[in-house]
Amino acid sequence: MSRPSIGRVAWLAIRPQTLPAAVAPVIVATALASAHGHHHLGVTLVAMLGAILIQIFANLYNDVADFRRGADTEDRVGPARVTQKGWMTQRQVLQACVAVVVGALLTGVYLAWVGGWPIFVLGLVSLLFAYLYTGGPAPLAYVGLADLFVLIFFGEVAVCATYYLIVGHLHPAAWVLGLVVGLPTTAILVVNNLRDQETDALVNKRTLVVRFGNTFGQVEYAVCLIGAQGVLALGLVFGSVPSGAWVGLIALPLAIWRVMQLRTCSGAALNPLLGVTARHGLLVSTLLSVGVIL
Repeated sequence: MSRPSIGRVAWLAIRPQTLPAAVAPVIVATALASAHGHHHLGVTLVAMLGAILIQIFANLYNDVADFRRGADTEDRVGPARVTQKGWMTQRQVLQACVAVVVGALLTGVYLAWVGGWPIFVLGLVSLLFAYLYTGGPAPLAYVGLADLFVLIFFGEVAVCATYYLIVGHLHPAAWVLGLVVGLPTTAILVVNNLRDQETDALVNKRTLVVRFGNTFGQVEYAVCLIGAQGVLALGLVFGSVPSGAWVGLIALPLAIWRVMQLRTCSGAALNPLLGVTARHGLLVSTLLSVGVIL
């Protein structure tokens, strides 16, 4: 493959297909806050920007870290990685990481001004875990803990923190919807791990799929997509979430279809499903948000 333009390289480096995972929790939290009579456009926009920047940092650092550990080679079947392809040097990618972190910290200053210093600390912790995803002596992605990290930080933490910033206190519905958002986001990682199972095993990257096998990964994917719908349904039954959130259940047939698609794909054929899964999570979040508001 010839070297793409600078703009195309930058676009590939930030992995835009994963960014819906950063947007979804902010949309849901904002909708829930609106349903409870609270609005703060500044917090919504800055929180969304901060979440996107943290996601981009995780993606950029992962690009370098996986290359250094030998996980990204010429045998890679996933989307192109700019470090492995030689389109950006390790130094250039790390410099981009620094710039993105500075931007994320600036958003944290504003959010801390609104919600207090614990919010800034929470932002620092989020950045730390974004680094530990593939950095440090025992990266989360290499010991099978990445799935839990994604569920917590891209679900519960992101939804609850944004809701708290807008409203000033937490509500049980934020915890429930955090799980509804976090599960489909975790499914993105499952697709990634299923696709890279063989190459991950070669470099001792002990993802859950490497540890427990392909069938486990398929079941985990089903639990993430269909389980999110189940959590939403239970929240509605027990009155834990606003009744309008039922609109999110419209995506259940699509979730079942995605699970069926996964069972028929392997290797490079899973690449399109990666972006599809990310967009599915955003669709669920958007649907339930519209229902909650209306």
